Amino acid sequence: MIQDIAAAVIWCLALCLLPDLKRRKDKSILVAALTIATALTLNIDRIYVAGDRVLGSRNFLDLIANIFMVVGIYFLSRAILRAADVSETADAHNRVGLSALGVVVGALIVSFSLVDAPRTSTSFMRDFGSQWPAAAYSGVQFLYIGVVVATTGITCFRFRSVMARPYFRVAFVFIGVGCALAVVMVLTVLGMDVLHLMGDLEAMTRLSYVYDAAVVGAMVFLCVGLALPPVARRLERRADARSAAILVERLAGLWERSTSRRSEIRLDLAQTAIDRHDAPRRRLHRMLVEIQDALFVDPHLAQSLSQNDLDVLREAEQHLGARLAVPEHRGPWLSRKGDSHP
Repeated sequence: MIQDIAAAVIWCLALCLLPDLKRRKDKSILVAALTIATALTLNIDRIYVAGDRVLGSRNFLDLIANIFMVVGIYFLSRAILRAADVSETADAHNRVGLSALGVVVGALIVSFSLVDAPRTSTSFMRDFGSQWPAAAYSGVQFLYIGVVVATTGITCFRFRSVMARPYFRVAFVFIGVGCALAVVMVLTVLGMDVLHLMGDLEAMTRLSYVYDAAVVGAMVFLCVGLALPPVARRLERRADARSAAILVERLAGLWERSTSRRSEIRLDLAQTAIDRHDAPRRRLHRMLVEIQDALFVDPHLAQSLSQNDLDVLREAEQHLGARLAVPEHRGPWLSRKGDSHP
């Protein structure tokens, strides 16, 4: 049941990330989400039994799932560390991390090959964890995960305050808490491995309840933190598009008057209105540029601007985040609040 919940949560994260696939240059978070989701899905009992039967019923699917997990954790950490710290040392850290990942994958393969696991088991460590190679197999994986998520969590809390946007700061808090819970999960697994080797199955069972809670908590906090920035950006873009569309309508009259004598360089509003791929923000920018050009060519045109025209122009410029540069000798029609004359 825990695997089902964790897999569902991480697949939801992947779905949240997919709409921004073309916009993202670094796809590490999406790769991480898909890889970890695949690992958790392979560990769902009914899927595991069917898949391992195809592979010969020797628990090779457990090895495959765990390799997917450590690879996903590597990409997850790389994406978060890049977002937090854009210094030149990031590439060096990536090379070290990739080398460590290679060592861990090799150690997993070697230790798994030494485990005597002759039958398919949906509780691999519970059934075979009394063997030293199995304990090493689990320990290598979770020690790696623990070190990576601890480093990632510390980085999140360290750089949280320097994030420009509030939703990034909140996201880093969620990710940091998720990493902390993941560390608890790792310590719990290592404790269960030791207790199993000692033969204290009762204590191991009690500790497994802490593990279940830590897994669900870590996944929820990490996925919420990772999903928050892309979802917030999409909402911002939609709100920006609505505001830009309203400003385009309000600016249309001034644009028509300013560019009526220069139709060869005018934006075809009728055409762009039906072009779904032409964003309102782009149309607004084009209209402002054409108004600016008209004012440069005909400085006397500025004298005809009303207060309402000036207000709309200011709002449009503020929305785009840039002032239109009009030399004062051509008419500083945006430099005097409340004055429509140069």
